[in-house]
Amino acid sequence: MQTEPLITWSEPVREYVGFVAQFLGLGAVGFRFAAVRSRATTSHSPDERAFYAGALRRAALIGLPAMAVQAGLFFAGLPQTAARAHSTVGALITGTLQTGSATVLFVLALVGLGLAAASIPAGWPLALVGAVGATLTGVLAGQWARLVNPAHRVAAGLWIGTLFILVVAGLGALLQDERMRAHRGRVAADMVNGFSPLALTCGMLVVASGLTTAWTHLNPLSSLWTTPYGYALIAKLALVAVVFGLGAWNWRRARPSLGSEDAAHAIRRSSRGELTAAALVLVATAILISLPAPRPAGAPTPAPAPAPAPAASVAQ
Repeated sequence: MQTEPLITWSEPVREYVGFVAQFLGLGAVGFRFAAVRSRATTSHSPDERAFYAGALRRAALIGLPAMAVQAGLFFAGLPQTAARAHSTVGALITGTLQTGSATVLFVLALVGLGLAAASIPAGWPLALVGAVGATLTGVLAGQWARLVNPAHRVAAGLWIGTLFILVVAGLGALLQDERMRAHRGRVAADMVNGFSPLALTCGMLVVASGLTTAWTHLNPLSSLWTTPYGYALIAKLALVAVVFGLGAWNWRRARPSLGSEDAAHAIRRSSRGELTAAALVLVATAILISLPAPRPAGAPTPAPAPAPAPAASVAQ
């Protein structure tokens, strides 16, 4: 008799795609409301205003297709969710608060990012509500206990996703824009200092929610070093430690030195290392959540479950 494989590799691939899409969508709004804030309209320099406007447009153009992928994964999972509920997709959307709200919020995020990509500022508040709210719709169904994982994703997405957008749409474009040569050091410092409080807050939330999730799944604790789930969690934690270490270096050593073009180049390089480690964390996470969670000794083996819904699904 052939042994059933421990993991079906299409699952972590789907989860990884969902993670990346979610992080980039959240990163676009994080960049707008943390790194840039009101500088696009309040700066006294026409060149700076033009740069910030272009940076926001680039951020929206990155976030829009990412949000479209996330929404696509969500809607692709609805037929399976409806089948498990012995319902139809239409009835699920119109008759279930959680699914209906998620649908509206995804549409809101797509419309908001579309408007922002067209340089219409009113799109950003819509994108913020939609991108964050679509992940947290479980609270609308009173599922507070199931809010930890979505909150973990939102915090991580706002941290790492915003860092990616900052490096690509912000610092990368700034260091290539000849009109900004005289302003590069100050503008880089402004964006990084605007992002820093968001990164610190989200980092603390990631730690708190991650420890809570790990504690609920490691039952008994010895499964940390005796099961494939535990091995994957250890690998993830090691990579997370690298991300936090690089982030701490950027915050304590690179950020205070900002003010010159050379310092802007330096923090961009170190941020790339942080993003590389974060990408590996997402790989480890995608594998981790595709593995069966440990069960207490003597617990009955559960019946085979249907394939999990996509990362953006309301079934989180």
